[in-house]
Amino acid sequence: MSTFDKSLKLTAALTTALSLAAAAHADDMKKPGDVAMEKCYGVAMAGKNDCAAGPGTTCAGTSTMDYQGDAWKYVPAGTCTTIKTPKGMGSLEPVKM
Repeated sequence: MSTFDKSLKLTAALTTALSLAAAAHADDMKKPGDVAMEKCYGVAMAGKNDCAAGPGTTCAGTSTMDYQGDAWKYVPAGTCTTIKTPKGMGSLEPVKM
């Protein structure tokens, strides 16, 4: 195997590794802009959740009531637990309903 072939294989392997690493962290790299975001439970309005809306639902936009405790919305990191709703404060973990 030539040096060129070895370099090509090494480059391909590194590219694959970097791609996998980037994909693994894609969930942590939410936009808008470059603002860090976190999941905040219990703050979404009905049908406005980003995901995880509990049993019988699939994902984004499927929450059935305002401030549903098992539905989350992305908010700027560090703000979730300061969000006040009629049902209490936002939570970093699902809220029992």
